[in-house]
Amino acid sequence: MADKKAFLLRIDPAVWAELERLAQAELRSVNAQIEFLLRDALARRGRGPKSRERHATIADGEDS
Repeated sequence: MADKKAFLLRIDPAVWAELERLAQAELRSVNAQIEFLLRDALARRGRGPKSRERHATIADGEDS
């Protein structure tokens, strides 16, 4: 976890409750659920970091 940035997030209790429900349904922690949703939102906009697997493949020269 040393390579992740920690930060404080103030969030509406109703939003938190929904995040907890979604996380539980998808067998994730709330923290993992928030990261999943943020990455999904970025990907839908054509933004964000590439996955580590894809980055490693490109670095190895195996990108199609």
